[in-house]
Amino acid sequence: MAAILFLVFIGLLVIGVPVAFSICSAAAVTLFAGYGGGRMMMVVQRMFTACNSFSLIAVPFFILAGDLLAKGKISKVLVEFCESFLGMIRGGLSVVSVLAGMFFAAISGSGAATTAAVGATLVPELKKRGYREDSAAALVAAAGTIGVVIPPSVPMVLYAVIAEESVNRLFKAGFAPGVIMGASLILIALWQAYRWHYPTGAKFNLKNIAKKFLKAIPAILMPLIILGGIFSGYFTPSEAAAVAVIYAVLVSAFIYRDLSWKELYKIMLGSAKTSAVIMIIIACSGPFGWALANWRIPETISNAVLSVSQNKYVIMFLISVIILIAGVFMETSSAIIILTPVFLPLVRALGVSTLHFGILFVVGIAIGMITPPVAINLFVATGITGLPIEKIAKAVVPYLIGLIIVFLLIVFVPLFIPGLL
Repeated sequence: MAAILFLVFIGLLVIGVPVAFSICSAAAVTLFAGYGGGRMMMVVQRMFTACNSFSLIAVPFFILAGDLLAKGKISKVLVEFCESFLGMIRGGLSVVSVLAGMFFAAISGSGAATTAAVGATLVPELKKRGYREDSAAALVAAAGTIGVVIPPSVPMVLYAVIAEESVNRLFKAGFAPGVIMGASLILIALWQAYRWHYPTGAKFNLKNIAKKFLKAIPAILMPLIILGGIFSGYFTPSEAAAVAVIYAVLVSAFIYRDLSWKELYKIMLGSAKTSAVIMIIIACSGPFGWALANWRIPETISNAVLSVSQNKYVIMFLISVIILIAGVFMETSSAIIILTPVFLPLVRALGVSTLHFGILFVVGIAIGMITPPVAINLFVATGITGLPIEKIAKAVVPYLIGLIIVFLLIVFVPLFIPGLL
């Protein structure tokens, strides 16, 4: 049954069938092969059950909040504030790019939205000031990977639902890895700034910093309200996602005044399409997950791997390689939905906590956002700059290496992940 399930799934992907329908069709064929036509109603039932989770309400709301920020003035205000106190150092605008990416990560929960928001504002300015355009686009795309690591995070919500892990615990554990990812990108960006003799910006001006800070206060308050509300217990992550949308609309419409009813409609329509794609994949994963559990396929895979080696670090390295490869060829949500049920029994047998595995899984898959061919952040950067993706892909290599090193640290030295000690 495992052979039928995976052969049908891979075969459908190869001929170009969308991931969601490949997952569902593979499960349906396997169910028919095992039980005949009498239990095919199980497919529909499991599709409904997979979507019937309160935590999943957070997904469309965080996507909408990210889109509102990406297309509004909030991104520009935040970038101007960061630049006011970092512009004086060589390559300071590169540092601003990473910090802006980290800030938007604490609002949107989406890598693509973070790349779009920061890239649309900063890449033209970086180019105008003499920065290499391909490297600037690559840096913004790499910073976008942090969008799914620093909470709130849509992939973390999906993983929490599948693994029955606490969303709050995952969110708390995501901060430190996200900050370390950002620090590694900043170090590489500063090295490149001195190597290519990038210019310095305006001199330090306390009056200008205070002015930019006052203007940015409504934007700065947003992650504080969202994450503060979650961690203090005032509202759940799902409720926080709704608060994020309402706050983004109010700030954009009444404070920065850059959001019309027409624009709001377009943004909501685009967010609905993105959310629908993810929810269809989640629904179709229900029958797939049931097929895996019914024929004990994850346990079989776990036993097969453990028979090859009992060494925890060898197996974790192999799992890490598979996650990185999956991130290259699969969309983030699809990879988490498909691989989490497969790997969970194995990591539990190794004594690895589901919290640690969830963080390393999200970070590993996030790196795939800048690894061709399915590098969504690079495609967003291409759309912003008009540069061919091959050129940006070449420029992203140093940042990719830095993020992979951080990923391996998370896998083998997870001491800085809160909740593991």
